[in-house]
Amino acid sequence: MQLNPDHPRIHLASRSPRRRELLTQIGVHFDTIAFRSAPREDAEIDESAFADEDPVAYVRRVARAKAEHGWRIVGWRRLLAHPVLAADTTLEFAGEIIGKPADEDDAVRILRQLSGHTHRVLTAVAVCCDGRLEEALSVSEVRFRALDDAEIRRYVASGEPMDKAGAYGIQGRAGMFVEHLAGSYTGVMGLPLFETAQLLRRFNYPL
Repeated sequence: MQLNPDHPRIHLASRSPRRRELLTQIGVHFDTIAFRSAPREDAEIDESAFADEDPVAYVRRVARAKAEHGWRIVGWRRLLAHPVLAADTTLEFAGEIIGKPADEDDAVRILRQLSGHTHRVLTAVAVCCDGRLEEALSVSEVRFRALDDAEIRRYVASGEPMDKAGAYGIQGRAGMFVEHLAGSYTGVMGLPLFETAQLLRRFNYPL
């Protein structure tokens, strides 16, 4: 499918304000497709990890499922047939997949785990259009300084960790926890701009 070069657009299959901000930062015009959230979430998107699922396989599977389901929604709603971009971010620590915290106690537990250690942030990006699916993966390593319980609880009380993989947002208050980062800052935020731009160019989006 050829995009209209005068009015290029994509569909973003994500509720994330950070992904919207990052796409806007590089001049991508988009319309948002929002999936249903719990307890009536779309059955086509299963974000629970399979038993013994490799973290890289997990994040790629979920990103692909989001992009493919977004493309189905384009057809069902008779939307303009622009490419659908989706992404998924997860953390890996000691071989364990760490997603969003279930509650404040879970967020405290996760941050205690990450304190003083290095973890990996995996963000997969997928673009689907007219039966074609392409994807890319960003892998970053982040090391937290040692955190004391009081600052962990203050951070959790701010509410910032509750909708974020690994219970932190690097672009927010948790930026002061990061001692070292190797990889993609925007990938840790949730949408690696280098990989995203490369994917969109493959679908003839002018960047």
